[in-house]
Amino acid sequence: MSIIKLYLANGKEHSLKRFHPWVFSGAIKKIEGEPKEGDVVEVYSGKREFLGLGHYAPGSIAVRIISFEQVEVDLAFWKRKVQQAYDFRNRLGMIDNPTTDVYRLLYAEGDQVPGLIVDVYKDTAVLQAHSLGMHQARHLIAQALQEVYGSKLNAIYDKSAESLPQKAQSGAQNGYLFGASSAGTVVTENGHQFFVDWESGQKTGFFIDQRENRSLLAHYVKGKSVLNTFCYTGGFSVYALNAGASEVHSVDSSKKAIELTERNAGLSQAPDRHEAFAIDTFEFLKGKEERYDVIILDPPAFAKSQNVRHNALMGYKRLNAEAMKKIKPGGILFTFSCSQVVDKYLFNNTVMAAAIEAGRSIKIMHHLSQPADHPISIFHPEGEYLKGLVLFVE
Repeated sequence: MSIIKLYLANGKEHSLKRFHPWVFSGAIKKIEGEPKEGDVVEVYSGKREFLGLGHYAPGSIAVRIISFEQVEVDLAFWKRKVQQAYDFRNRLGMIDNPTTDVYRLLYAEGDQVPGLIVDVYKDTAVLQAHSLGMHQARHLIAQALQEVYGSKLNAIYDKSAESLPQKAQSGAQNGYLFGASSAGTVVTENGHQFFVDWESGQKTGFFIDQRENRSLLAHYVKGKSVLNTFCYTGGFSVYALNAGASEVHSVDSSKKAIELTERNAGLSQAPDRHEAFAIDTFEFLKGKEERYDVIILDPPAFAKSQNVRHNALMGYKRLNAEAMKKIKPGGILFTFSCSQVVDKYLFNNTVMAAAIEAGRSIKIMHHLSQPADHPISIFHPEGEYLKGLVLFVE
């Protein structure tokens, strides 16, 4: 079968020559053939110079490049991708680590696999495709994972049904591509234990990207009262309990999340110092006095597209201002945004606006981001989605 070729307008090839992996629809001058969503297509300059190949999709980003070399996209291709990612995590000390057996193996553009996430939970890999092209390649990717991991991997679970573009969701079903496993297991992160349910939990089951930020929190909570908002499965709460916090309150609007948080708190060294509340964070903060020494604000993405960014910024400002007003003098605030359309400079400015509204004197202690197993390609700065600040509130 002949591969479909896309030709860019003159001058539109520069970003690809700088290895940025996106081709915008407006840059395309001519298409040879009729590509369907998910097809592998070749991209050429207006002078017919090969630039890269990738998955085609209708929309603003028409092609996401998976290779800047003219290669066959077969099992060997995917095995090279998996092996490179595996070797990198091995350099990070994540493979066969007795204190941490949960990590991200493949992170989209950061690992040159745009539209694909693979997380490892002990001996189970959870695959999540965000593009039809990656979903169509899932069986080859699963085979590549088996060949690289060998006996270290007992199951591969595909959890793409909800993450695919809406038009591509029809007929997609979550399920095991290899092996089988119980619906969840207890994993270890920096020596802390968590129950993870990849079948029914959010994303792939656990927010792996906060691992290093949770470790940082542990340095500031001994003997302190801690409030963990938008707690999901209680990651920050467990670290705080094990680090000797005097009390930890976990808040999430989801009753299921609170059930998981309480289960994880029960695995901690001090479950009796924990209390969980299934309530909206804004509602919980209403009327509270200056009670907590440490507050964590880790909300879901308030903005997933540019057209709602302003409303999201107002949400971040309101949330941070409320927390700043309610934290004790000398308190420490961990605040985050995982909205990709809100960059760190915009986030910092929004938090500053919240500080002005709260009327508190505030010092920045740390700038936070995602860990190295969520790598940011130097050619694709958009891959830095998680940003955070640790603030000292006088």
